[in-house]
This record gives sequence, structure tokens and C-alpha cells, in this order.
Amino acid sequence: MPPWPCLHPRLRQLGLLASLVSCLWLTACEKDSESIVSIALHPTNAHILYVATNDAVYKSRDAGATWERFPSFSARRVTTVAIDPKLPATVYAGTMGDAVYKSPDGGQHWLPHNVGLKEHVSFVNQFVFHPRDNEQIYAATTVGAYYTKDGGREWEERMGGMKEVHIVVSIAIDPKDPRVLYAGTTGGVYRSDDGAASWKKINTGLIPESELMAAMALGVNVLVIDPLDSRVVYAGTTKGLFMTKTRGETWERIGLTLPDPFVSSILIHPAQTDLLYIGGPGGVWKSTDGGRTFQTINNGLATLNIRTLAMSPRNAQELFAGTNGSGLYRSTDGGENWTPMPLKAAAPAGPR
Repeated sequence: MPPWPCLHPRLRQLGLLASLVSCLWLTACEKDSESIVSIALHPTNAHILYVATNDAVYKSRDAGATWERFPSFSARRVTTVAIDPKLPATVYAGTMGDAVYKSPDGGQHWLPHNVGLKEHVSFVNQFVFHPRDNEQIYAATTVGAYYTKDGGREWEERMGGMKEVHIVVSIAIDPKDPRVLYAGTTGGVYRSDDGAASWKKINTGLIPESELMAAMALGVNVLVIDPLDSRVVYAGTTKGLFMTKTRGETWERIGLTLPDPFVSSILIHPAQTDLLYIGGPGGVWKSTDGGRTFQTINNGLATLNIRTLAMSPRNAQELFAGTNGSGLYRSTDGGENWTPMPLKAAAPAGPR
């Protein structure tokens, strides 16, 4: 998720959150592994997980007890990491500086996969996989949305209809109808009904048209589709939490009691979709009524500046939180309590 919670509040309110400059703030905000920028959980093996820090990708094979840092990874700054849902030994990393890397062997070797990306596509914010074809991937970047149909061997720009804005921060794909995608940008939300061949602006209720032309008027940090009713979509932005029940035709501001309008991450319970978790500069918040009201759940967190959240695909009570100040945390009780997960290396093998 985007790193912008560590910006000064006034800068965030002004919307000066572009990924183009966020790497400078990352360096100033945190050191090395103290900032967790992305979390990727293995779809079937609870013992395997990856996290990206500002400087590296880490992998654990023992549910976070010990970690391996990949020394061969040469990107200047890691921004996001994603596991292929059908072939989980394949891992993708987005970077600031070197665009896309791919590992076919669980992170042991990494190769650049940038054919078709413009030379100035350096900052990759997110990867999203087609729900039925893992070779089809969408990437949100600082110069727009990109698509590959062959696992990253070649990328195509998919920006038709996005006239006002080029920084795409987040992408969501409808799991029931993958032709439908949503793109969160620094100027609001767009929807595609044809697999990203074209996009239409859907900002009614989200941002006034009079403000849209302002540079970075509204940053949409995260988009999440209700897994049971894909007409319902949540948008976490720099100016609050929004929901639509009409595929984005109209939006409604919710979560008005949240102390900080900046939302960096959203999770939805896969079976009880009124149960939401959000993360931001004030920590982690939980809603049991579809985002109308929230309660704080920060017990055990040493830092409340939440960069990203993840939910186990096997157990919705198991949550992970990446912070901008004190590393990685895990909860096994739906966020009621959090335990730190230091990124410590395995002890060297003793003499035989």
C-alpha cells in the first residue's frame, strides 16, 4: 500500500502524495526493515509469507519465526510484492527505480520483466491477478495502468479514457466478472467494463468536478470489492473512506467518526462482508456494520502508523499489519491483540 501516512498531515490533506516523491519520504521516515511496505501470503501454505521493506524482499518458511533476505535483489527500492495465486513459487516485485522483477523459484533468483513498459515507468504500486488466468496481470504505476497476458514477459499500456490523471495508485478486479476493473488514481476512481481496454471516470459523490483538475486532488490509496456482492466497492482515500453500492456510479462517505481521514489499507471478511478492517495513521480500526461505525484495535502495536494490512486466505481471524515505524505484526484473534514479528535471520547451522 502507499507510503503516504508518514507525510506531514497538512501535506496529506493537500493531496501531495504522489508516488513520484514518496520514496524520499520513505527514506526520511524509516530505516531499513522498520517500514513494511507490502505483505504477500502463500495461498495454501500457512508457513510461507513474504514482506517487502524499503530495501529488500524477505521470505519466511516457518510462519514468521525466521526470515531470509534475498541479497541478489538489485532494485533500488522495493514498493510491492505479490505471489502468483496458481503457481505460488512465482513471485513478483515492484520497485522504485527498476520497475518489475519476477522470481520463478520462491525468491531465490530475480529477473527484470519490463518489456513494453515505458522507460519512465519506474514506480510500481500494485499487482492484480486475473481470477481465472494467472498469466494475466494488471499493474498500477506512476504513469498509468499496464497489462500483461503472459506473466510479465511483455506489458501493454491500458490508459484509454484516463485523460486527467496518469498516476494509478491501486487497481481492483471483479472476481465474478473480471472484465470489470476499478482504478484508484490521484484524481479519483475510474471503472473499466472491458478488461481495461477503456476507462470511465466515476467520481460522483467522491470528489467535486470543480476540484478534479487540481493536481492530485484526491488520492485513492486502496480499492476493495465486496466478495459476495460485487456492486459494493470500498475506496480508501487521502480524504476519507467511501463506499458505493452501484459499481461506482455514486459514492457515499462513511466512517465519519474516524479520527484521521487518510486510509491506507482495507480488508473485508470473505464470508461476513459487514466486517471491515482499515489501517491508517491512527492504527487499525474494525467495523461490524459495513463501515458505518468503527472501533480501534491497536493493543500491542508499538507504532500506529499502518502502511498495509493482510488477511490469511485460510483463517480470517489471522491478520498481519505492516507499519511505518516498528515493523511487522500478527494477530490471531481478528485484531484484538497484536504481536511483533521481527525480521530476524535463521541461526547459522552448527558444526557437524
